[in-house]
Amino acid sequence: MKKEDSQEEKIKEKEEQEKNKEQEKIQENIDKELKDSTSVSGDSTKSHGEILKQQIIEGQETYNRNPRSILLSSITAGLEIGFSYLLLCSLYSFFIESVSESTVYKLMALVYPVGFILVILGQSILFTEQTSLLTLPVLNNKRSVRSLFKIWGIVISGNLLGGYIMAIIMVWIGPKLEIFEHSAIEKIAEHVTDYNGIVIFISAILAGWLMGLLSWLITSSRDGMSRIILIFIVTATMSFTGLHHSIIGSVEVFAGMLVSSKIVFLDYLKFQSFALIGNCIGGGVFVALLKYRAFVYNIDMERRNY
Repeated sequence: MKKEDSQEEKIKEKEEQEKNKEQEKIQENIDKELKDSTSVSGDSTKSHGEILKQQIIEGQETYNRNPRSILLSSITAGLEIGFSYLLLCSLYSFFIESVSESTVYKLMALVYPVGFILVILGQSILFTEQTSLLTLPVLNNKRSVRSLFKIWGIVISGNLLGGYIMAIIMVWIGPKLEIFEHSAIEKIAEHVTDYNGIVIFISAILAGWLMGLLSWLITSSRDGMSRIILIFIVTATMSFTGLHHSIIGSVEVFAGMLVSSKIVFLDYLKFQSFALIGNCIGGGVFVALLKYRAFVYNIDMERRNY
């Protein structure tokens, strides 16, 4: 019996080694294809592989940064995204007496992108814009899932902290400058949270999907003006359709919680939980995983045909 068990163990060990060798070979093929990826037909259009390669490199650069640097950059992003909130409240107060409330919420799409433009072009680290970017090195076996969750935790914490600071400032400065009152803050917060958890969750998946695509599109772009246009189109779409973004949404709901008894901590917690998880899935699964697997399947097909 012992000899038979020993032989079975050896067979299993051999099969495992062969399996590992095959996986290493596949990974080598993927890395080689990424390394050799060039622009389509030598023109200014980037190929799928070239965009993917650059995204993985950018993701790796973030992993290699000092955690304190990542945290500070994330806090900066949370602060900068607050300028979108400043404009949202100001626009609401300016138009609410002349047009219907539903029209005001649609008009917000015109100013909503400002904070995102400041953050992305200023290269601060925004969680939703980095979700797919940080997932790709894990899919490419360059980083572990544990390291992904660790860096996500740092980025989310920094973004939320920066957002809290801006929310407190906006609650104070708005009435002082007479650009908006606490009633505007309350209405915006109610508008964001006035949905059940499933709706917020699905909405956040779509928002995370769009933000992941935005990261992909920005990598494919080669000049600043086209990047501004892309940021405006994607984030304005999110605002116009009312999709839930976990970071700017955090500012909106947290500020509402500070000034209104109608918004309680459980409302904030419900929103933030569903929005964060939804954004993660949208960027990590519907962008990073699908884009990466599409590239890998193409390599597998070419290898088999060869």
